[in-house]
Amino acid sequence: MSGDLYAVAAAALLVAAAVLVGRRIQDSRHVLFVDWPPLVGTWGPHTGPGTPAALAVAALLVGYGPVVAARLPWRALLAAVWGATLAWIWSLALVDGWDRGVVGRLTTRHEYLRVVGRFHDIPAALRDFTHHILLHTPDNWPAHVAGHPPGATLTFVLLDRAGLHGGGWAGAWCITTGATAGVAVLVTVRLLAGERLARRAAPFVVLAPAAVWFGTSPDAYFAAVAAWSVALPALAVTGRPGPRSGAAALGAGLLFGLTCYLSYGLTLIALIGAAVVLLARPPARELLRALPWALAGLAVMPLLFGLARFDWWEAYRLLVRRYYQGAGGIRPYGYWVWANLACTVLVVGAATVAGLRRVGAVLLHARGGRELRAAGGRPAGPASALGGRSAKWRLAVLVGAAFLALLVADLSGMSKAETERIWLPFAVWLLPAGALLNRPRAWLAAQAVLALLLNHLLWTGW
Repeated sequence: MSGDLYAVAAAALLVAAAVLVGRRIQDSRHVLFVDWPPLVGTWGPHTGPGTPAALAVAALLVGYGPVVAARLPWRALLAAVWGATLAWIWSLALVDGWDRGVVGRLTTRHEYLRVVGRFHDIPAALRDFTHHILLHTPDNWPAHVAGHPPGATLTFVLLDRAGLHGGGWAGAWCITTGATAGVAVLVTVRLLAGERLARRAAPFVVLAPAAVWFGTSPDAYFAAVAAWSVALPALAVTGRPGPRSGAAALGAGLLFGLTCYLSYGLTLIALIGAAVVLLARPPARELLRALPWALAGLAVMPLLFGLARFDWWEAYRLLVRRYYQGAGGIRPYGYWVWANLACTVLVVGAATVAGLRRVGAVLLHARGGRELRAAGGRPAGPASALGGRSAKWRLAVLVGAAFLALLVADLSGMSKAETERIWLPFAVWLLPAGALLNRPRAWLAAQAVLALLLNHLLWTGW
């Protein structure tokens, strides 16, 4: 039995333990507030209009994904990745039907669309936002509105103002934007670890069980914004100096600022961004040239929200109090600190677990780092002559940074349950670990089977 299979077996045991222990805790103490621990969902085998499409998409990606990824021109591959991801997410979402799988996701009592009418005067709503965060304040915000900075709610307010009313349009927005997250990840992997590994990673980025929660969750949209806030710095510091590099740095700062106003916890994306800059190791002159543009972009969102008199730090302080006023104060940390990792196993799948084992092995092998230093630390872009070990080492560092961010989120205690959606912005950066695996079709088949089982056996939700 190979080390990869040992890792998958250990992960399966972790999931089984989370299910059995969680079931016992929930049945006896009722403190987990989930019906099918460690996931939010209920048992209910079913099929739906998306079932035939989901089976067809899975079969095509398993059968032809690795070959197509190896042969398509790079830009065509990125377009194909976006299209295939859209097909995979939509087909899985429609297994639950249009109303329950798409429209109803964003119209429950916890969601953003329930408060769109309270933002008829946006500046006034932002000024008053922190006054409705605590659970016992008058007209307190629904859980997801209170749990995020107002940038998340404003997205759906602006969609409504643009005439795109209701859960259908909101769901389509989240799926369409969320599907670009994988494109951003592949762009970054290519710039830092070379095109060969990016192409090998492409099918794994598409055919992931995470797609079950990408349709339809605002966290999919958050994942895309966060992913591009990492990809753009990679473009800025590895490209040729010039207007395009400055625009990429400006966009990186702007999107990271937006990320921070979509979700408080996504400030941890900065760990992945820092890994990108450290791996690229641009000359000081290039870094100093890009830095003012990045800082200018980063200042935009704090300036706009500050002019509206929304205080990010005060809101976060109140959110922590709200968190412990509700289920977060009752859910046991001792269970969720490891059960959250079981959720992550189900989100990223067996292939990513096996890939993470190989990531760990690469990071423990010092030779990749020595090759990198010998090459002067320059980025392994498409024309790079760095060796395969160095490219794998770079990929391992990038994936390892995402795993570190996820662990910090876990240990914080502010992510007890629901991490199958909350951690999507970190999970997408774990998926490229599949590039390190042999026999990709077998691993892709395992990914597809897990996603199909989860979507057909459980009514997922949050």
